Amino acid sequence: MTATPKFGRQDFLNFLSDLGIETTTHDHDAVFTVQESHKIKQDLPGGHSKNLFLKDKKGKIMLVVCLNDTEVDLKSFHKKYDCGRVSFGNADLLWQHLGVRPGSVTPFALINDKDEHAVNLVLDANMMTHALLNFHPLENTATTAINREDLLSFFEATGHQPTILKLEKPQEAEDIS
Repeated sequence: MTATPKFGRQDFLNFLSDLGIETTTHDHDAVFTVQESHKIKQDLPGGHSKNLFLKDKKGKIMLVVCLNDTEVDLKSFHKKYDCGRVSFGNADLLWQHLGVRPGSVTPFALINDKDEHAVNLVLDANMMTHALLNFHPLENTATTAINREDLLSFFEATGHQPTILKLEKPQEAEDIS
């Protein structure tokens, strides 16, 4: 099996341009966690994401994309989505399928899976209520803002049909005794 060439940031932005999709990209210092990105996100309008690269015990690979403050219950995720119990995919698997490193996980990395379609895409319903969404353009030194409908067009162009689910962890009922 030969290695598939991976798209980089400029290749990705050119791909969007070829699709007629307009975006705005803001360069910034590298961020590796949602917590680190708060200082950057406060100046950028739109929904900001948390991206989880997961696999189940049978080898099914998923990219779960939600708002940055969404609490996803990974222990019960398999009850919402057709998969086994999940764990985080490792850095090698991430690179193999999405062509990005930890800290740069983004739904835009599906451009690197457009031929194999090995990665299943799950989007948070709450995130999809935002007209404008922000993600890393394959590297964590920038954030690219994209219109929700254009994001869906990008997924279609890469051959990925998203599953949209309510991912927010249910709130515990308060004990009022």
